[in-house]
Amino acid sequence: MEAYKAHCLILPFPIQGHINPMLQFSKRLQNQGIKITLVATKFLFKTIQEASGEISVEEISDGFDEIGFKAENSELYLDTFERVGSETLSELILKLQDLGFPVDCIVYDAVVPWALDVAKKFGTFGAAFFTQSCVVNNIYYHVYKGLLKLPLVANEVKIPGLPSLSSSDFPSFVADYGSYPPIFQLVVNQFRNIEKADWLFFNTFYELEEKGIEWMTQILPVTAIGPTIPSMYLDKRLEKDKEYGLSMFQPMTDSCITWLNERSEDSVVYVAFGSIASLNADQMEELAWGLRSSNKNFLWVVRKSEENKLPKGFLKETTDKGLVVSWCPQLQVLAHKSIGCFITHCGWNSALEGLSLGVPMVAMPQWTDQTTNAKFIMDVWKMGIRAQSDDNGIVKRDEIEKCIRQVTEGEKGKEFRTNATKWKELAKKSMDEGGSSHENIKHFVSKLISCLVA
Repeated sequence: MEAYKAHCLILPFPIQGHINPMLQFSKRLQNQGIKITLVATKFLFKTIQEASGEISVEEISDGFDEIGFKAENSELYLDTFERVGSETLSELILKLQDLGFPVDCIVYDAVVPWALDVAKKFGTFGAAFFTQSCVVNNIYYHVYKGLLKLPLVANEVKIPGLPSLSSSDFPSFVADYGSYPPIFQLVVNQFRNIEKADWLFFNTFYELEEKGIEWMTQILPVTAIGPTIPSMYLDKRLEKDKEYGLSMFQPMTDSCITWLNERSEDSVVYVAFGSIASLNADQMEELAWGLRSSNKNFLWVVRKSEENKLPKGFLKETTDKGLVVSWCPQLQVLAHKSIGCFITHCGWNSALEGLSLGVPMVAMPQWTDQTTNAKFIMDVWKMGIRAQSDDNGIVKRDEIEKCIRQVTEGEKGKEFRTNATKWKELAKKSMDEGGSSHENIKHFVSKLISCLVA
């Protein structure tokens, strides 16, 4: 039996954007001598097992073993996952105990707070892992505590640790109160039993959200441990850590990289809206012709389910300038020297990747936390610009062209590039030996071990 210092059970919410950050954190903990067991739902067990590398994977049931999580069925899914997940997680802990691997700490995705109740039932430590920014979770905390009254009425709102925010800067569930009730409950209820948690991990780094982290640290045991992207793109200390591992789509790696290799430095606009966001046909058309009129090279990820929304004749007209693919290896693309701009929906993982790899951004947020991330990209981190939509919520082609030019050309473009490079260096430094996040991870490991020995 291989010796280890402590045993952590890692329980992510079963979607790609939540699994990958927690899998990356698991790699860091394992590198520090902690035994890791990653918990997958039955539906995703094989997929995660193939992606987890040297990390062992065990399964529990969410009650939807044949179909997994579907957003359109979210209310029923969340209720069932809490009931069935609590039972099967308890069974897994007992099974591991019988095998001689007692669990010392459950690191659970903060959107499944019932896992903390299970941890405490077994007398183990519990640590919440927040997959969104500290800023966004600060807002959700204020909503949960009733400190931020909804619906919003003031044009400008001040929350401790954050700059003044207009209603359009808030997460969509807060700005548009009453939209997507199950998901609103999911993000707000992250705090329902938080006072029982021994640690709160945030996928961010101190230098990026200094004021927000300092304010939250006064009331909760907040620890920044990010950015959780593979080590070989940051500090390069985990030589095998070259990719996330888990991708629900098959990336067209060879065609993307071969095409980028033929383009000059900083000349390509990379466009990607993540694994879930769906643009309507009108927005797809405006984006397509905005890219065309910018006269820049572009690499655009259009998932197979979205291809029918591309305007007629667009692909034929742009063969000289563009490449449209169904999926791509985003980290490899963002790290490529030919990329000069990233048009993004501003999901937190994508925003962190763009920031960690030093790529200026055009922000086109769609919903959830993306609007708040866009605010910070533009006004706080100053490494990009938010494209403004019209009264119907559509960003027009002229606006898209203008934003691309602002980010890639002239003095303003140079300023964005300089700031992007600054954040890239700070992200790398945070995960390197002696950096803020690296030290926070080390401190967690030593504290956990000392508590077990005591």
